[in-house]
Amino acid sequence: MQEKKINILFIDDEENNLISFRAVFRLKYEVLTAINAADALHILETQPVEIIVTDQRMPNMTGSEFLEIVLEKYPDPMRILLTGYSDISAVIEAVNKGKVFHYLTKPWNEEELDNTIKKAFDKYQEDQNVKEMNDKLAVSNGQLEFLLRQKLLS
Repeated sequence: MQEKKINILFIDDEENNLISFRAVFRLKYEVLTAINAADALHILETQPVEIIVTDQRMPNMTGSEFLEIVLEKYPDPMRILLTGYSDISAVIEAVNKGKVFHYLTKPWNEEELDNTIKKAFDKYQEDQNVKEMNDKLAVSNGQLEFLLRQKLLS
């Protein structure tokens, strides 16, 4: 039985980067691409995504601004920021506002990016397991409270 591929959304305003990312990672991952933040948000509305990789410098909205919006509406996907510029203020903004899992520079190194994606997915799964356990705990607590009320009333 084949494992489900990780869904990755890659956002970059340069078509060549979208093509390169898809060519490199399409066999390992389910790759979704968007040329701008609006297209990426539409994809997030319609498809499940575990990992988001976005460029920082894009027209109309920076990667960190995009990730800040994503965090409010879709807090679960892990977020990776790419930039061709060593702009420390962008990194600080992304970490503080976009809750970025990892920051990488462009041009990206295939092995480094792949390892980062794997680590991000491990963290994603860990977070999902914690959420699931918390949900089960909440149900159990509710059942115990109900039983306690029943016992107190009888």
